[in-house]
Amino acid sequence: MASFDNIRPVAGLSAGRITSFFVNMFGTIAAWNDARITRNSLSKLTARELEDIGLSYGDIESVATRSVR
Repeated sequence: MASFDNIRPVAGLSAGRITSFFVNMFGTIAAWNDARITRNSLSKLTARELEDIGLSYGDIESVATRSVR
């Protein structure tokens, strides 16, 4: 007697992977926006104000993206 296996793995993305994709995408966008806001805020400060908090203009990018990494 022959039998057929009719149970196959589902091709494509599962609901968990789709949800994970959108959660990761939202997190990436939120981190990018936070870095953008930080970069813009620090860029508005004068050299003297930056010096008061221990930074220079060259430090702005690394400070803004520190939380992203």
